[in-house]
Amino acid sequence: MTIADYISSLTSNPYFGAGFGLFGVGAGAALLRKGWQGTLILFRRHYIMTLEVPCRDKSYQWMLQWITTRGAVQTQHLSVATEFSQSESGKVSTSYHFIPSVGVHLFKYKNNWIRVERTREQHTLDLHMGVPWETVTLTALGKNKKMFTDMLEEARLVALKQTEGRTILYTALGSEWRQFGAPRKRRPLESVVLDVGVAEGIVQDLVDFIGNPQWYSQRGVPYRRGYLLHGPPGCGKSSFITALAGKLECVVCVLNLSEKGLTDDRLNHLMNTAPVQSIILLEDIDAAFVSRDESKSVKSAYDGANRVTLSGLLNCLDGVTSTEARILFMTTNYLDRLDPALIRPGRVDVQEYIGYCSEFQLANMFRKFYPEASESLVERFVQSSKSLNKNLSPASVQGHFMFYKSDPEDAIVNLHKLR
Repeated sequence: MTIADYISSLTSNPYFGAGFGLFGVGAGAALLRKGWQGTLILFRRHYIMTLEVPCRDKSYQWMLQWITTRGAVQTQHLSVATEFSQSESGKVSTSYHFIPSVGVHLFKYKNNWIRVERTREQHTLDLHMGVPWETVTLTALGKNKKMFTDMLEEARLVALKQTEGRTILYTALGSEWRQFGAPRKRRPLESVVLDVGVAEGIVQDLVDFIGNPQWYSQRGVPYRRGYLLHGPPGCGKSSFITALAGKLECVVCVLNLSEKGLTDDRLNHLMNTAPVQSIILLEDIDAAFVSRDESKSVKSAYDGANRVTLSGLLNCLDGVTSTEARILFMTTNYLDRLDPALIRPGRVDVQEYIGYCSEFQLANMFRKFYPEASESLVERFVQSSKSLNKNLSPASVQGHFMFYKSDPEDAIVNLHKLR
Protein backbone atom coordinates (compact mmCIF):
# COMPACT_ATOMS: atom_id res chain seq x y z
CA MET A 1 0.00 0.00 0.00
CA THR A 2 1.36 3.37 -0.98
CA ILE A 3 1.34 6.46 1.25
CA ALA A 4 -1.37 8.02 -0.91
CA ASP A 5 -3.55 4.92 -0.45
CA TYR A 6 -2.92 5.02 3.33
CA ILE A 7 -3.96 8.68 3.57
CA SER A 8 -7.00 7.95 1.41
CA SER A 9 -8.06 5.12 3.72
CA LEU A 10 -7.69 7.41 6.76
CA THR A 11 -9.84 10.13 5.27
CA SER A 12 -12.52 7.59 4.39
CA ASN A 13 -12.39 6.07 7.88
CA PRO A 14 -15.53 7.18 9.82
CA TYR A 15 -13.69 7.37 13.19
CA PHE A 16 -10.97 9.56 11.76
CA GLY A 17 -13.53 11.74 10.09
CA ALA A 18 -15.45 11.96 13.37
CA GLY A 19 -12.56 13.91 14.91
CA PHE A 20 -10.23 11.40 16.53
CA GLY A 21 -7.71 11.78 13.75
CA LEU A 22 -7.82 15.56 13.91
CA PHE A 23 -7.35 15.38 17.68
CA GLY A 24 -4.30 13.21 17.20
CA VAL A 25 -2.81 15.59 14.66
CA GLY A 26 -3.48 18.54 16.97
CA ALA A 27 -1.98 16.69 19.93
CA GLY A 28 1.07 15.82 17.88
CA ALA A 29 1.50 19.42 16.79
CA ALA A 30 1.17 20.58 20.42
CA LEU A 31 3.80 18.09 21.52
CA LEU A 32 6.13 19.26 18.76
CA ARG A 33 5.59 22.90 19.78
CA LYS A 34 6.17 22.09 23.45
CA GLY A 35 9.28 20.13 22.58
CA TRP A 36 10.58 23.02 20.49
CA GLN A 37 9.91 25.49 23.31
CA GLY A 38 11.65 23.19 25.78
CA THR A 39 14.61 22.92 23.45
CA LEU A 40 14.80 26.71 23.18
CA ILE A 41 14.63 27.04 26.95
CA LEU A 42 17.41 24.50 27.43
CA PHE A 43 19.48 26.20 24.73
CA ARG A 44 19.06 29.62 26.32
CA ARG A 45 19.78 28.23 29.76
CA HIS A 46 23.00 26.45 28.81
CA TYR A 47 24.33 28.19 25.69
CA ILE A 48 23.27 31.83 25.97
CA MET A 49 24.83 34.21 28.51
CA THR A 50 23.29 37.49 29.69
CA LEU A 51 24.73 40.24 31.86
CA GLU A 52 22.49 42.96 33.31
CA VAL A 53 24.12 46.21 34.41
CA PRO A 54 21.70 48.51 36.32
CA CYS A 55 22.16 52.27 36.31
CA ARG A 56 23.00 52.32 40.03
CA ASP A 57 26.04 50.11 39.49
CA LYS A 58 29.41 51.89 39.33
CA SER A 59 30.26 50.21 36.04
CA TYR A 60 27.13 51.45 34.22
CA GLN A 61 28.66 54.58 32.67
CA TRP A 62 31.92 52.73 32.08
CA MET A 63 30.09 50.11 30.02
CA LEU A 64 28.16 52.65 27.94
CA GLN A 65 31.33 54.52 27.01
CA TRP A 66 33.26 51.33 26.36
CA ILE A 67 30.50 49.84 24.18
CA THR A 68 30.59 53.01 22.10
CA THR A 69 34.34 52.77 21.55
CA ARG A 70 34.08 49.07 20.68
CA GLY A 71 31.93 49.65 17.63
CA ALA A 72 28.37 50.42 18.70
CA VAL A 73 29.15 53.97 17.61
CA GLN A 74 28.24 52.78 14.11
CA THR A 75 24.63 52.60 15.17
CA GLN A 76 22.23 55.29 14.01
CA HIS A 77 20.60 55.59 17.45
CA LEU A 78 22.71 57.58 19.91
CA SER A 79 22.37 59.62 23.09
CA VAL A 80 24.59 62.60 23.83
CA ALA A 81 26.48 63.32 27.05
CA THR A 82 27.79 66.90 27.22
CA GLU A 83 30.84 67.70 29.35
CA PHE A 84 32.58 70.94 30.24
CA SER A 85 36.29 71.11 31.02
CA GLN A 86 38.41 74.00 32.19
CA SER A 87 42.02 74.49 31.11
CA GLU A 88 44.78 75.94 33.26
CA SER A 89 44.17 79.32 31.64
CA GLY A 90 40.56 79.24 32.82
CA LYS A 91 39.04 78.74 29.38
CA VAL A 92 36.02 76.44 29.42
CA SER A 93 35.60 74.04 26.50
CA THR A 94 32.64 71.85 25.64
CA SER A 95 32.86 68.25 24.45
CA TYR A 96 30.16 65.86 23.28
CA HIS A 97 30.28 62.12 23.85
CA PHE A 98 27.89 59.79 22.06
CA ILE A 99 26.62 56.68 23.78
CA PRO A 100 24.11 54.04 22.60
CA SER A 101 20.54 55.23 23.07
CA VAL A 102 17.60 53.20 24.34
CA GLY A 103 17.10 50.18 22.09
CA VAL A 104 19.05 47.22 20.70
CA HIS A 105 22.63 47.45 19.38
CA LEU A 106 25.22 44.95 18.17
CA PHE A 107 28.99 44.90 18.38
CA LYS A 108 31.75 42.34 18.07
CA TYR A 109 34.13 41.40 20.88
CA LYS A 110 36.83 38.73 20.52
CA ASN A 111 35.07 37.18 17.49
CA ASN A 112 31.77 37.03 19.41
CA TRP A 113 28.70 39.04 18.50
CA ILE A 114 27.24 40.80 21.53
CA ARG A 115 23.65 42.00 21.62
CA VAL A 116 23.22 45.14 23.72
CA GLU A 117 19.79 46.19 24.89
CA ARG A 118 19.44 49.45 26.79
CA THR A 119 16.04 49.80 28.45
CA ARG A 120 14.43 52.61 30.42
CA GLU A 121 11.54 52.17 32.84
CA GLN A 122 9.39 55.29 32.54
CA HIS A 123 7.26 54.36 35.54
CA THR A 124 10.20 53.48 37.82
CA LEU A 125 12.51 56.20 39.13
CA ASP A 126 15.90 56.11 40.76
CA LEU A 127 14.84 57.74 44.02
CA HIS A 128 18.27 59.26 44.68
CA MET A 129 18.74 60.78 41.23
CA GLY A 130 15.10 61.41 40.25
CA VAL A 131 15.65 59.95 36.76
CA PRO A 132 14.06 56.90 35.09
CA TRP A 133 15.57 53.55 36.01
CA GLU A 134 17.83 52.17 33.27
CA THR A 135 19.56 48.88 32.60
CA VAL A 136 21.93 47.59 29.95
CA THR A 137 21.66 43.88 29.14
CA LEU A 138 24.44 42.13 27.22
CA THR A 139 23.61 38.82 25.49
CA ALA A 140 26.12 36.44 23.87
CA LEU A 141 26.37 32.83 22.73
CA GLY A 142 28.52 30.41 24.68
CA LYS A 143 29.33 29.45 28.26
CA ASN A 144 32.50 31.45 28.88
CA LYS A 145 31.44 33.96 31.54
CA LYS A 146 35.02 35.20 31.78
CA MET A 147 34.30 37.19 28.62
CA PHE A 148 31.99 39.46 30.62
CA THR A 149 34.66 39.84 33.30
CA ASP A 150 37.18 40.87 30.64
CA MET A 151 34.71 43.38 29.21
CA LEU A 152 34.08 44.99 32.60
CA GLU A 153 37.79 45.17 33.32
CA GLU A 154 38.51 46.78 29.94
CA ALA A 155 35.71 49.29 30.56
CA ARG A 156 37.19 50.12 33.97
CA LEU A 157 40.68 50.63 32.54
CA VAL A 158 39.33 52.91 29.79
CA ALA A 159 37.51 54.98 32.42
CA LEU A 160 40.64 55.18 34.58
CA LYS A 161 42.74 56.28 31.62
CA GLN A 162 40.39 59.22 31.07
CA THR A 163 41.03 60.40 34.64
CA GLU A 164 44.73 59.53 34.70
CA GLY A 165 46.76 62.28 36.32
CA ARG A 166 43.65 63.90 37.80
CA THR A 167 41.97 64.06 41.17
CA ILE A 168 38.31 63.07 41.46
CA LEU A 169 36.04 64.58 44.08
CA TYR A 170 32.97 62.77 45.38
CA THR A 171 30.10 64.16 47.39
CA ALA A 172 27.21 62.42 49.14
CA LEU A 173 23.92 62.34 47.25
CA GLY A 174 21.22 60.48 49.12
CA SER A 175 22.76 57.29 50.42
CA GLU A 176 25.52 57.01 47.84
CA TRP A 177 28.60 58.81 46.58
CA ARG A 178 28.45 60.70 43.29
CA GLN A 179 31.30 62.32 41.37
CA PHE A 180 31.34 66.07 41.89
CA GLY A 181 32.25 68.04 38.81
CA ALA A 182 34.90 67.07 36.28
CA PRO A 183 38.18 65.42 37.33
CA ARG A 184 40.71 68.05 38.33
CA LYS A 185 44.33 68.25 37.38
CA ARG A 186 46.43 67.00 40.27
CA ARG A 187 47.94 69.73 42.34
CA PRO A 188 51.63 69.20 43.11
CA LEU A 189 52.18 68.66 46.80
CA GLU A 190 55.11 71.08 46.65
CA SER A 191 52.75 73.88 45.63
CA VAL A 192 51.26 73.89 49.15
CA VAL A 193 53.96 75.41 51.34
CA LEU A 194 53.62 74.36 54.98
CA ASP A 195 56.00 74.84 57.87
CA VAL A 196 59.16 72.77 58.21
CA GLY A 197 58.49 69.03 58.30
CA VAL A 198 54.68 69.22 58.51
CA ALA A 199 53.86 67.94 55.03
CA GLU A 200 56.72 65.43 55.05
CA GLY A 201 55.60 63.98 58.38
CA ILE A 202 52.00 63.41 57.27
CA VAL A 203 53.05 61.94 53.92
CA GLN A 204 55.49 59.54 55.57
CA ASP A 205 52.86 58.46 58.11
CA LEU A 206 50.32 57.80 55.36
CA VAL A 207 52.77 55.91 53.16
CA ASP A 208 53.67 53.73 56.13
CA PHE A 209 49.97 53.11 56.85
CA ILE A 210 49.08 52.21 53.26
CA GLY A 211 52.07 49.92 52.83
CA ASN A 212 51.73 47.88 56.05
CA PRO A 213 48.20 46.46 56.44
CA GLN A 214 49.62 43.18 57.79
CA TRP A 215 51.23 45.04 60.71
CA TYR A 216 47.78 46.05 61.92
CA SER A 217 46.18 42.63 61.39
CA GLN A 218 48.99 40.81 63.22
CA ARG A 219 48.51 42.99 66.28
CA GLY A 220 44.72 43.15 66.19
CA VAL A 221 44.71 46.91 65.57
CA PRO A 222 41.90 48.28 63.36
CA TYR A 223 43.31 49.16 59.97
CA ARG A 224 42.26 52.78 59.73
CA ARG A 225 43.93 56.15 60.22
CA GLY A 226 42.47 59.47 61.34
CA TYR A 227 44.01 62.93 60.95
CA LEU A 228 42.96 66.31 62.32
CA LEU A 229 44.30 69.51 60.76
CA HIS A 230 43.54 72.58 62.86
CA GLY A 231 44.45 76.21 62.61
CA PRO A 232 43.23 79.60 61.33
CA PRO A 233 41.32 79.85 58.05
CA GLY A 234 43.27 80.38 54.84
CA CYS A 235 46.36 78.52 55.98
CA GLY A 236 46.16 75.60 53.51
CA LYS A 237 44.36 72.77 55.31
CA SER A 238 41.96 71.87 52.48
CA SER A 239 44.52 72.64 49.76
CA PHE A 240 47.03 70.31 51.39
CA ILE A 241 44.50 67.44 51.59
CA THR A 242 43.62 67.85 47.90
CA ALA A 243 47.30 67.88 46.90
CA LEU A 244 47.94 64.91 49.18
CA ALA A 245 45.20 62.93 47.43
CA GLY A 246 46.92 63.59 44.11
CA LYS A 247 50.28 62.52 45.52
CA LEU A 248 48.84 59.21 46.80
CA GLU A 249 46.55 58.75 43.76
CA CYS A 250 43.44 58.74 45.93
CA VAL A 251 39.98 60.21 45.40
CA VAL A 252 38.50 62.68 47.89
CA CYS A 253 35.06 62.08 49.41
CA VAL A 254 33.76 65.32 50.93
CA LEU A 255 31.11 64.83 53.59
CA ASN A 256 29.18 67.74 55.07
CA LEU A 257 27.93 66.78 58.53
CA SER A 258 25.71 69.86 58.61
CA GLU A 259 23.74 68.74 55.57
CA LYS A 260 20.03 68.79 56.22
CA GLY A 261 18.57 65.30 56.28
CA LEU A 262 21.82 63.52 57.15
CA THR A 263 21.14 60.93 59.84
CA ASP A 264 23.34 58.63 61.91
CA ASP A 265 22.31 55.60 59.83
CA ARG A 266 22.98 57.33 56.53
CA LEU A 267 26.31 58.64 57.81
CA ASN A 268 27.31 55.12 58.81
CA HIS A 269 26.27 53.79 55.39
CA LEU A 270 28.26 56.47 53.56
CA MET A 271 31.37 55.88 55.64
CA ASN A 272 31.21 52.16 54.87
CA THR A 273 30.53 52.54 51.12
CA ALA A 274 33.14 55.15 50.21
CA PRO A 275 35.03 54.38 46.97
CA VAL A 276 38.16 52.29 47.31
CA GLN A 277 41.45 54.13 47.74
CA SER A 278 39.75 57.28 48.98
CA ILE A 279 40.28 60.00 51.56
CA ILE A 280 37.12 60.90 53.49
CA LEU A 281 37.13 64.59 54.35
CA LEU A 282 35.01 66.13 57.12
CA GLU A 283 35.54 69.88 56.84
CA ASP A 284 34.87 72.38 59.64
CA ILE A 285 33.93 69.66 62.09
CA ASP A 286 33.41 72.29 64.79
CA ALA A 287 30.42 73.76 62.92
CA ALA A 288 28.41 70.58 63.41
CA PHE A 289 29.11 69.83 67.07
CA VAL A 290 30.24 71.56 70.22
CA SER A 291 31.93 69.99 73.18
CA ARG A 292 29.53 68.31 75.60
CA ASP A 293 31.10 70.39 78.35
CA GLU A 294 29.98 73.54 76.54
CA SER A 295 26.69 72.27 75.14
CA LYS A 296 24.69 73.75 78.02
CA SER A 297 25.95 77.26 77.39
CA VAL A 298 26.88 77.22 73.69
CA LYS A 299 24.46 76.46 70.90
CA SER A 300 25.64 75.10 67.55
CA ALA A 301 24.75 77.20 64.54
CA TYR A 302 23.01 74.13 63.16
CA ASP A 303 21.28 73.11 66.39
CA GLY A 304 17.85 71.73 65.58
CA ALA A 305 18.54 71.32 61.86
CA ASN A 306 21.18 68.61 62.02
CA ARG A 307 20.03 65.06 62.72
CA VAL A 308 23.54 63.62 63.07
CA THR A 309 24.47 63.16 66.70
CA LEU A 310 27.92 63.21 68.24
CA SER A 311 27.48 59.65 69.51
CA GLY A 312 26.50 58.58 65.99
CA LEU A 313 29.70 60.08 64.56
CA LEU A 314 31.82 58.49 67.29
CA ASN A 315 30.34 55.07 66.48
CA CYS A 316 31.08 55.61 62.78
CA LEU A 317 34.70 56.41 63.59
CA ASP A 318 35.54 53.39 65.74
CA GLY A 319 32.34 51.56 66.64
CA VAL A 320 31.35 47.98 65.87
CA THR A 321 30.13 48.91 62.37
CA SER A 322 33.05 51.19 61.45
CA THR A 323 34.85 50.27 58.27
CA GLU A 324 38.45 49.09 57.86
CA ALA A 325 41.11 50.34 55.43
CA ARG A 326 39.93 53.92 55.82
CA ILE A 327 41.76 57.24 55.70
CA LEU A 328 39.86 60.07 57.38
CA PHE A 329 40.77 63.76 57.54
CA MET A 330 38.98 66.32 59.68
CA THR A 331 39.59 70.06 59.64
CA THR A 332 38.66 72.75 62.12
CA ASN A 333 39.46 76.38 62.80
CA TYR A 334 38.74 76.02 66.51
CA LEU A 335 40.34 73.03 68.20
CA ASP A 336 39.07 74.03 71.64
CA ARG A 337 35.45 73.66 70.51
CA LEU A 338 35.78 69.95 69.78
CA ASP A 339 34.68 67.30 72.23
CA PRO A 340 37.68 65.45 73.72
CA ALA A 341 36.02 62.12 72.87
CA LEU A 342 36.08 63.04 69.18
CA ILE A 343 39.83 63.61 68.99
CA ARG A 344 41.12 60.88 71.28
CA PRO A 345 43.65 58.33 69.89
CA GLY A 346 41.90 55.69 67.81
CA ARG A 347 39.60 58.27 66.29
CA VAL A 348 42.23 60.90 65.55
CA ASP A 349 45.70 59.39 65.38
CA VAL A 350 47.58 62.46 64.14
CA GLN A 351 46.91 66.10 65.02
CA GLU A 352 48.76 68.80 63.13
CA TYR A 353 48.62 72.55 63.48
CA ILE A 354 48.49 74.43 60.16
CA GLY A 355 49.07 78.04 61.13
CA TYR A 356 50.12 81.44 59.93
CA CYS A 357 53.20 81.86 57.77
CA SER A 358 56.57 81.25 59.35
CA GLU A 359 59.79 82.68 57.94
CA PHE A 360 60.37 79.34 56.21
CA GLN A 361 57.00 79.52 54.48
CA LEU A 362 57.36 83.17 53.49
CA ALA A 363 60.74 82.51 51.89
CA ASN A 364 59.60 79.43 49.99
CA MET A 365 56.41 81.08 48.74
CA PHE A 366 58.43 84.02 47.44
CA ARG A 367 60.82 81.66 45.66
CA LYS A 368 57.96 79.76 44.02
CA PHE A 369 56.27 82.90 42.70
CA TYR A 370 59.54 84.57 41.64
CA PRO A 371 61.95 81.73 40.76
CA GLU A 372 64.51 84.16 39.30
CA ALA A 373 64.67 86.34 42.41
CA SER A 374 68.01 86.51 44.25
CA GLU A 375 68.40 85.21 47.79
CA SER A 376 69.02 88.74 49.00
CA LEU A 377 65.62 89.73 47.63
CA VAL A 378 64.05 86.73 49.37
CA GLU A 379 65.61 87.75 52.69
CA ARG A 380 64.44 91.32 52.18
CA PHE A 381 60.87 90.12 51.64
CA VAL A 382 60.95 88.00 54.80
CA GLN A 383 62.28 90.85 56.94
CA SER A 384 59.78 93.31 55.48
CA SER A 385 56.96 90.87 56.24
CA LYS A 386 58.14 90.52 59.85
CA SER A 387 58.18 94.30 60.25
CA LEU A 388 54.41 94.39 59.63
CA ASN A 389 53.92 92.83 63.08
CA LYS A 390 50.83 90.90 62.10
CA ASN A 391 49.94 87.30 61.33
CA LEU A 392 49.94 86.50 57.62
CA SER A 393 48.03 83.54 56.22
CA PRO A 394 49.31 81.79 53.09
CA ALA A 395 46.07 82.73 51.32
CA SER A 396 46.63 86.47 51.96
CA VAL A 397 50.29 86.27 50.87
CA GLN A 398 49.35 84.43 47.70
CA GLY A 399 46.65 86.99 46.98
CA HIS A 400 49.24 89.75 47.38
CA PHE A 401 51.61 88.03 44.96
CA MET A 402 48.83 87.79 42.39
CA PHE A 403 48.73 91.59 42.16
CA TYR A 404 52.45 91.73 41.39
CA LYS A 405 52.99 88.63 39.26
CA SER A 406 56.02 89.85 37.36
CA ASP A 407 57.65 92.36 39.71
CA PRO A 408 59.03 91.06 43.03
CA GLU A 409 60.33 94.54 43.89
CA ASP A 410 56.79 95.94 43.77
CA ALA A 411 55.56 93.02 45.88
CA ILE A 412 58.01 94.02 48.62
CA VAL A 413 57.47 97.79 48.35
CA ASN A 414 53.67 97.38 48.60
CA LEU A 415 53.70 94.93 51.50
CA HIS A 416 51.90 97.51 53.64
CA LYS A 417 48.82 96.92 51.47
CA LEU A 418 48.75 93.23 52.41
CA ARG A 419 45.58 92.40 54.35
